[in-house]
Amino acid sequence: MIDSHCHLTSSQLAHRVEEVIDSARVAGVHTLISIATDGADALAARQIAEHHENVYFSSGIHPLYADGEWLWEYVLEASKDPKCVAWGELGLDRHYSDPDFALQLKLLEEHLALIEGEKHDSRPIIVHCRKAVDDLLPIFKASSFEGSRFVFHCFTEGVDEMKQILEFGASVSFTGVVTYKNATEVAAAAQLVPLDRIMVETDSPYLSPEPVRKERPNEPKNVMYVASFLANLFGMPLSEFESITEQNTTRFFGL
Repeated sequence: MIDSHCHLTSSQLAHRVEEVIDSARVAGVHTLISIATDGADALAARQIAEHHENVYFSSGIHPLYADGEWLWEYVLEASKDPKCVAWGELGLDRHYSDPDFALQLKLLEEHLALIEGEKHDSRPIIVHCRKAVDDLLPIFKASSFEGSRFVFHCFTEGVDEMKQILEFGASVSFTGVVTYKNATEVAAAAQLVPLDRIMVETDSPYLSPEPVRKERPNEPKNVMYVASFLANLFGMPLSEFESITEQNTTRFFGL
């Protein structure tokens, strides 16, 4: 399997990253994509990817890091590496009051302009969206990007939001949240996703899935539990669902 979204540079994982990668491999998770939260983080992810054949990474600035330094030169530098397979994560977050939403919007505007400036670049874009589907979709639709270039990672919304995202043409990725007993609306929304547009992730070190929800930190090896839950939801064998998500992730990220 592939963990399509983890944060190997997180302070909870980086000090034992070799162990984390090895544990994932033993569990059958053969490829990891470490997602950047800012420019410096993208360069740190690049360093891990340079030393591990099965690790890839992204380059971008997370909306919750909008009050930090916008080191676009670092974002661009990291993006030039052949193992950088995506932009982001980028987006908007209304769950938290900080950073200021207007600042997040300005960051997103600059981020999309930077990607649009890379004329011959067609890499996918990883979206962080929390309670902000109605804000983000008009912005994306007004850009030069096709909907199929986006993946809404860590989907935590409901059926109505899912319908809008799918109509836009984006892919959707699920974390351990979908396995939670109090997240029935996320599971209901998941059932709407076409099988050629679904991916799985851990977002580790966060969001440990059931049945290991109490374990901290979460690790890429646990993506198996997310896949197992979704396979049951779709009424198919785990091996079949694993194959589908692996094909989707490989194609989407050009692995």
